[in-house]
Amino acid sequence: MSQTAFSTLNLHADLLKNLTSLGYESMTPIQALSLPHILAGEDVIAQGKTGSGKTAAFGLGLLEKLNVKRFRVQSLVLCPTRELADQVAKEIRKLARTIHNIKVLTLCGGMPFGPQIGSLEHGAHIIVGTPGRIEEHVRKGTLNLDDLEILILDEADRMLEMGFQDSLDEIIDAAPQRRQTLLFSATYPPQIKSVADRIMHKPVMAKVESTHDESTIQQHFYKVDGNEQRLTALRLLLLKHRPESTVVFCNTKREAQEVSDDLVDYGFSSIALHGDLEQRERDQALVLFANKSTSVLVATDVAARGLDIDSLDAVINYHLARDTEVHVHRIGRTGRAGSKGIACSLISDKEHYKVAMLEDYLDRAISGEPLPSMDLLDQPTFRPAMTTLQIDGGKRQKIRPGDILGALTGESGIAGAQVGKIQIFDNFAYVAVKSESVRAAMKKLEDGKLKGRSFRVRQIRG
Repeated sequence: MSQTAFSTLNLHADLLKNLTSLGYESMTPIQALSLPHILAGEDVIAQGKTGSGKTAAFGLGLLEKLNVKRFRVQSLVLCPTRELADQVAKEIRKLARTIHNIKVLTLCGGMPFGPQIGSLEHGAHIIVGTPGRIEEHVRKGTLNLDDLEILILDEADRMLEMGFQDSLDEIIDAAPQRRQTLLFSATYPPQIKSVADRIMHKPVMAKVESTHDESTIQQHFYKVDGNEQRLTALRLLLLKHRPESTVVFCNTKREAQEVSDDLVDYGFSSIALHGDLEQRERDQALVLFANKSTSVLVATDVAARGLDIDSLDAVINYHLARDTEVHVHRIGRTGRAGSKGIACSLISDKEHYKVAMLEDYLDRAISGEPLPSMDLLDQPTFRPAMTTLQIDGGKRQKIRPGDILGALTGESGIAGAQVGKIQIFDNFAYVAVKSESVRAAMKKLEDGKLKGRSFRVRQIRG
């Protein structure tokens, strides 16, 4: 018998029989790593891509533990979007086909609140929902978590990206301290680690390795003469690699602004980040870049200090850093979380002393590679996949990410998969949507209401 056969697990006979009838025979890597720990009642952090079989991993865990005779909420699964919540609930029902009288209920934003209260009054064993709506039910006392045994955060990185941190905190505060917590995430950024440290008890890490090496930064050096050729070289590299997100490092504030303006004149989606910007301009630049509605950020080292972007496709040094440690820090921002990254540096003869210092530091010879073909300049530039909408209301108007997500994806709205990062400031909120859905999203927000009020919505560009 295979080590990864479901039958090797300590699962109820009915569940095993159903798995066989569904054609599930051997476990996927994430299931094999996490299920034994889940069934043993341990807290688990499982890192793996969507489609890795994680729903069945936590679904089997909560069904094995379930006591159908106790008509109380025993498991809660939190998901970033309504579509995912529906998908998860459907999968759990499929896995539970052999368990009679089980009730799985979905509670998501963008759906009428009243009928959900009615459904909750009839009771449920398992709740699947989005953080904003679950928190609202907890706050209003319509959802009682006193008997909760398992709490599951599905796609935790996406929930935090969409701004659900506050809602998650409220829900966790309302849940019993003695419970099992399972956290599933495609990536494991510092923010997820700090959540796990706070809400989990001695968690076991179940990580499915990416197929490629984690330290995948390719360094390239290109010889240039003078500033005009530098700009041409930058355009060539952007047109060749067409990265979704690039940080271009300049050594002065003035140069950062000029280079960004020049790129915009050539049709690129670019924004500058430096110390001469007002706080609101700086916030907006970071929002546009972080949510992928601007593809190039031209920055100085000081301004980029607080930059926390998970997966940069490319870093380009317009000029070499004055300090070798700064150079290493700059390029270390790409190729994170197992994704490939490229680091390109433009070097001129005048910088030979910096190149010599870098050669010593890296313990390798540096020679300039030929630039990509000039024919690339005839190619059209590329536009970002996302567009940012600004809503003239924020924390002070009590707007939360769940309100925005619900308003966008409610009846005849856009799909949750079309919605990107949601960021809320004191008097403004920003939401990224896929560019092809921007008109539908604007209309939905303009015609609908947030917290019972209408707010002005406009598209912002880098």
